[in-house]
Amino acid sequence: HNLDHFKEEEMDMFAVQKNPSKIFDIFTTVFPLIARDIYDVPVVKELYNKRSEFDLFIVDAIFNEGSYPFVYGKNFIVLCPGLLDPSQSAVVGNLLNPAYVPNMLADYPRPYSFITRVKNIFFSLVLPITWRKSIVTPVEAVLKKRFPNLPPLLEIERNQSLTLINSHFSLGIPLPLLPSQVEIGGMHLRPAKPLPKDIAEVVSGKTPVIYMSLGSVARSSSMPEHFKKMILAAFARLPYKVIWKFEEEMENLPKNVIIKKWMPQQDILAHPNVKLFISHCGLLGSQEAMYHGTPILGLPIFGDQPKHAAYLQNVGVARYLEWEDLTEQLLVDTIQELVSNPSYRQKMSEYGAKFMDQPESPVDRAVFWTEYVIRHKGARHMRSAEWSLSWVELLHLDIALALHLMVYIIYKILRKICSLCCSSSAAKKSKSKRE
Repeated sequence: HNLDHFKEEEMDMFAVQKNPSKIFDIFTTVFPLIARDIYDVPVVKELYNKRSEFDLFIVDAIFNEGSYPFVYGKNFIVLCPGLLDPSQSAVVGNLLNPAYVPNMLADYPRPYSFITRVKNIFFSLVLPITWRKSIVTPVEAVLKKRFPNLPPLLEIERNQSLTLINSHFSLGIPLPLLPSQVEIGGMHLRPAKPLPKDIAEVVSGKTPVIYMSLGSVARSSSMPEHFKKMILAAFARLPYKVIWKFEEEMENLPKNVIIKKWMPQQDILAHPNVKLFISHCGLLGSQEAMYHGTPILGLPIFGDQPKHAAYLQNVGVARYLEWEDLTEQLLVDTIQELVSNPSYRQKMSEYGAKFMDQPESPVDRAVFWTEYVIRHKGARHMRSAEWSLSWVELLHLDIALALHLMVYIIYKILRKICSLCCSSSAAKKSKSKRE
């Protein structure tokens, strides 16, 4: 199909970091093409023709509008692989207050100051409007050509039966949620397994160990050369061992640095001798560090990673550095602070203990509510009454306008009465003087 231009090298996240609009431009190009071509793929066409045979559909909360013809008129669940997006919550009838709920891409120190509340309200409005106008609307136009009877995508989205959210209040910000919004964050978290022999040898002994990984989307091997040299120079100055998930061979490594293409990340983070996780602050890796009690040095690159890094720093379990501010000395100082200051690890361990104190596992919770939706044929009784309200009704704008008019009318009447009384009094005084 006509997606040959969408290649991995175009998704160099370090290049995207310098020009964030680049990835947005890729989205605006690629998603309408996917929506246009995906229903010509034989296996997709076959599944679509059999969609009446399924009891329930599960779709992603973002990047997945092209699949909405599958769920039109059907029971479906939306899965949020990231934290709950306030605009997605508003769609199902739960408008979250931007006075304390962060927008899709950024968070700020709490409590929000006047300036940060202004910023948060601005981005909470602009980001979803821009997304819907620039990406969802073109996808919708493409789908309407193929499915003329398809209603607006927003109408389909609002009919979701359940939202499964990759979060948990113990690991983040407590939010007021509907019965149909269920937190299942940490489904992938688990106790440690024994490490492979080569890694176990590295982490053994009394020397503290640092683990570094920038995830699977932003490959460490695509890092600009000057950052590689800077990070390696900083590592060489540290009295610690360093394990770095790096996808390519590297020459002239410092003696204390070991690189491997793949790492059993949770098992490494759980080891008591691993004192620090240098991370891009993806949500899953951040949850793993919190579960296993390992402090984080955040080097976020794109998307919601800066938001996660800011939150972790704000609650005292991490430090957050901007790539453009990096220097060798700053890295050395920050790493040593995180390793030597026990407060970071103590706070991180507290988060893990709170997360594990649950009546059931996130997997069991997800299974129960998924089956609940099937048993109750979409579970429409869990919907909020807010779902059917307009913005005017929800924000009481009509009541505010009516009160304003009432006060204005009363003010005018009282002013007229006062004017008449004053005129009458003046007339009596004038008559008295003449007499």
